[in-house]
Amino acid sequence: MLSASLITSFQLWASLVLYAGVLLWAVARAPWVELFADLRRQHLFYGSVFVLGLLWLVRREFDSGLTFHFIGLTVVTLLLNWQLAIVAATLAQLAMVILGVDDAAAFGVNGLLRILGPVAITMLISQALERTRPTNLFFYIFVSGFFAGAAAAASTILVGMGLLAWSGELTAPDSLLELGGYMLLVMFPEAFINGTVVTGLVVFAPDWVETFDSDRYFQEPFDSDRKS
Repeated sequence: MLSASLITSFQLWASLVLYAGVLLWAVARAPWVELFADLRRQHLFYGSVFVLGLLWLVRREFDSGLTFHFIGLTVVTLLLNWQLAIVAATLAQLAMVILGVDDAAAFGVNGLLRILGPVAITMLISQALERTRPTNLFFYIFVSGFFAGAAAAASTILVGMGLLAWSGELTAPDSLLELGGYMLLVMFPEAFINGTVVTGLVVFAPDWVETFDSDRYFQEPFDSDRKS
């Protein structure tokens, strides 16, 4: 994540306006009636806020103003769908600001990097997979879990580099090979964490995952010998 000192004033305000607009859209589209009527979904929502907060506290901060930590939004997006995922992540980010570990002035920029980008990438990949209507459970686990987690991390890196290049604060890697190495160091653990949690959820608690069609993935295989 970034501190406000690395970003121009225009970027700070533009990111905040963009983030606020998407957040309001998510709040307007969120299934609040279903959430308040279902105690289990409430537990999943508040649990997501708590877990994201803990995950984002495990970080490596640099003197330059850069901060690296796991994102975890792929799991939350698949669990709650994109609207509630954005709201839950916003509450977790607000907690980071209150605790003093995030720069309040960079709220919009960090929301763009750690929330909107990963949620959008996860939903695009998940919806693209669902259009093919796969019935093999491993497609959901590896594509929506592992691959989406890696792609979400990559989007955060690339958008962050774009913002830093725009503000003139980016020190470019010496080669594309070095850039690829940096990205793999971030993408692989993010993919592993999200993919592993998604695997456990769809195996042991598939009803918890909002974007998982258990009827299709767990349907009984067609047996031609039973055909009448």
